[in-house]
Amino acid sequence: MSPTLDAVLADALKLSPQERAELVEALADSVLPAPALHPDWHAEIARRVAEMDAGRLRFIAEDEALAALAARIESRRPRA
Repeated sequence: MSPTLDAVLADALKLSPQERAELVEALADSVLPAPALHPDWHAEIARRVAEMDAGRLRFIAEDEALAALAARIESRRPRA
């Protein structure tokens, strides 16, 4: 790493975990910009965020959601 990059990294590591996550996202966006969304998705995203904010959704842990998906896929596989 260059001395400048080393200094930036040292400063970044002093940030809070939330700030580091935001920095990672900003840096990733600078090299891998998000693909453009179809206009219909903007309304759908706003609807889902409103549902979350209103507390009308039940949040599921990632491992629980993946296990449920795996079970659903397995149940639909043809039996030999």
